[in-house]
Amino acid sequence: MLDIRRSHQRGNANHGWLRSRHTFSFGHYHDAQQQGFSDLLVINDDRVAPGQGFGTHPHRDMEIFSYVLEGALEHKDSMGTGSVIRPGDVQMMSAGTGVRHSEFNHSKQDGVHFLQIWIAPGTTGVAPRYQQVHFSEAEKRGQLRLIISPEGEQGSLAVHQDARVYAALLHGEEAASLDVGPDRNVYVHVARGSLEVNGERLEEGDGARIRNAQALHFANGQDAEVLVFDLRPLELPTMPH
Repeated sequence: MLDIRRSHQRGNANHGWLRSRHTFSFGHYHDAQQQGFSDLLVINDDRVAPGQGFGTHPHRDMEIFSYVLEGALEHKDSMGTGSVIRPGDVQMMSAGTGVRHSEFNHSKQDGVHFLQIWIAPGTTGVAPRYQQVHFSEAEKRGQLRLIISPEGEQGSLAVHQDARVYAALLHGEEAASLDVGPDRNVYVHVARGSLEVNGERLEEGDGARIRNAQALHFANGQDAEVLVFDLRPLELPTMPH
């Protein structure tokens, strides 16, 4: 059974240069019923104006990844990493013992649209690290492509948590399935377009908590781009001691 949260139910923030929709409580948006799911703590759907962005700020003991949908996102951090993230790229920053970074719209003319996602780590105090991998449209077309996993399997990015993230592009007759098992939770986020998950229609920005599912079937997409989080069977994120 899908516990669906519609796009319009998300938190909303408009800072002029930044328009953001919050799936879970974040910043000034607080909803006691939306404090994350399993180890998934944040999904922010961010649109940043040309030439604007997030100035240098610190993080620690958090797994943070960015998934760019449109435009280009420029990243700089205290590890000496500097990169530009474009559609198809997935960036993972493990903050560990502490890192400072900035994120800006790389373009002076066009906006950037991206998802910033936080996963609570299974271990604190690790050395910070940065990863970036490009996944082509062909790798995600009509199938669930593993993009994040504990050991970086199949060319995915490694995360310090028992979590796996898949991305798929689905349209028309394209379909994909995921065997989950009864001892896992799953969160589905529709980044754009629409599709059916086990027969339930989800639109752009919609999300769904799924518990005790044996298998998930994704079909009848309309220009759909979807992220699927395979998570531990917890209700709320917890930080390790």
